[in-house]
Amino acid sequence: MQKSASASSLGPGGLDLTQAFFKPIQNTAPPSPTKRHTKISVIGVGNVGMAIAQTILTQDLADELSLVDAKADKLRGEMLDLQHAAAFLPRTKINASVDYSVTAGSDLCIVTAGARQNPGESRLNLLQRNVALFSSIIPPLAKYAPDSILLIVSNPVDLLTYVAWKLSGFPSNRVIGSGTNLDSSRFRFLIADHLDVNAQDVQAYIVGEHGDSSVALWSSISVGGVPVLSFLKNQQIAYEKETLENIHKAVIGSAYEVISLKGYTSWAIGYSVASLARTLLRDQRKIHPVSVLAKGFYGINGGDVFLSLPAQLGRGGVLGVTNIHLTDEEVQRLRKSAKTILEYQSQLGL
Repeated sequence: MQKSASASSLGPGGLDLTQAFFKPIQNTAPPSPTKRHTKISVIGVGNVGMAIAQTILTQDLADELSLVDAKADKLRGEMLDLQHAAAFLPRTKINASVDYSVTAGSDLCIVTAGARQNPGESRLNLLQRNVALFSSIIPPLAKYAPDSILLIVSNPVDLLTYVAWKLSGFPSNRVIGSGTNLDSSRFRFLIADHLDVNAQDVQAYIVGEHGDSSVALWSSISVGGVPVLSFLKNQQIAYEKETLENIHKAVIGSAYEVISLKGYTSWAIGYSVASLARTLLRDQRKIHPVSVLAKGFYGINGGDVFLSLPAQLGRGGVLGVTNIHLTDEEVQRLRKSAKTILEYQSQLGL
């Protein structure tokens, strides 16, 4: 697939007009080799992939954006639709191709492609179909963008992040799953809504599986620097544990509710992934709850497993996992979440 014609080839027979339109100044030098050109590739141009691409563009996170999908017509249509907004956006070169060579030189490869669950289909069968799909996606990315960071968004994200790590041969710090970054945002929103404060002033994490066995870290929640549960205890303010559990259940059910209402989720995951891209590529060293290789943390053993933990991210990918204090109950729930993932993982044969 060819990109749409650029303004430099508007002359007769595709004549390049750049030299005629601009006259170079004297005594010039080539661009500094230290000047960084940032390139992001998005694999899969469905609702999620395009929400991510659109957010990356509006937030000016890349100099070049490459789109890859198996459906050539839809892919070209999405590329053109974004290119036609060039007058309203920061300057970004946008390419698209069914050929993975278009991802060459990428700093970050975001994978959103995945098979949808059929009615009555088991989770394991869906997983096996996605593993087969990843076998045609990850090796080409590793070939053309061997120095990139892989950011997996496709579900089930923890298992597919493990699959991507195995298929790519990349070091574990350069394979990350979007994990519970969005779950934690939903969590912060619900807590903020209860307390009538800004969600950005709420520090709260959902960890473990991006799914039903996720763990809400109530013990470490703070609002404006004030630990919530300790404050309630010190002020002798009674609260029911059931209330806390209901908030966590609402987080788990959030995606299902959105899907039942509009058919899919897109905008929130778009912003979530764009926030990860910003932290990674601009070396922000912020802490995000994302799916990382969790073996050895909090007594998680029994095999290599990816699940979400609060991790510091930067230009090198995962820089480290935050040594956050968990209660005994939270540790047990986290280990149970890891066991759930490992049970499915053991059936993949990787």
